[in-house]
Amino acid sequence: MRETATRDLTAPVPHCPGWTTANLLTHVGDTFLHKVETMRRGTWPKPWPPEPDPSGPGAYLDRAMAELRGELTSREPEEQALTWYDPDQTVGFWARRMALEAVVHRVDAELAAGEPITPIPTDLAVDGIDEILVTFLSFASRQWPEDFGDELAGADGRAVSIAAGADRWLVRLAATGVEVSTDDSPGAASISGTSQDVLLWMWGRGDGATLTFGGDPGLVKRLRDLLKEATQ
Repeated sequence: MRETATRDLTAPVPHCPGWTTANLLTHVGDTFLHKVETMRRGTWPKPWPPEPDPSGPGAYLDRAMAELRGELTSREPEEQALTWYDPDQTVGFWARRMALEAVVHRVDAELAAGEPITPIPTDLAVDGIDEILVTFLSFASRQWPEDFGDELAGADGRAVSIAAGADRWLVRLAATGVEVSTDDSPGAASISGTSQDVLLWMWGRGDGATLTFGGDPGLVKRLRDLLKEATQ
């Protein structure tokens, strides 16, 4: 991410309107350091973000990454840590979340530079799909349903089946919240493709041209709209 983005810090980031690659690196640095301070303090750091680093966004990301790596490696994954995801209040949650944060924004840097996307390891991409469905969509749609507006309120309980290689999820869209299970039952709509392509489509970094869609296209669109809200 750093090497690609710092070649041209003024390049626009296609899927982050208004951002340049300098903004991208600063955002990731802010995000990493926010989690470092959260683990150290046991509370959300305020005020945030800090003042801009005069050394520039590349050096700032280097410092943030070093501090994050140091914090994560000095603690056990099961150690208690404050998170926004009630079912998992551990350091391990942040290790996973920050790894996947870095993956998506590394892709942003490559897209901004017009370079090919470096392959995402299959196990990491599958874990990223599970994270976005379970934590960002299912949990958040129940915890903060008002954030999802009419797209959630109009959901009728039908499910979308998702296949990424050998891995399967059944995503049931209901007005009371989204339910996710690792089930290979058919849904009223379906999405299939490689783990990387499914992950990037869910994060809005792909148009789905390499995926296979089946069933009700309106249900697929509703899922995509809900994912967009979940990843704001």
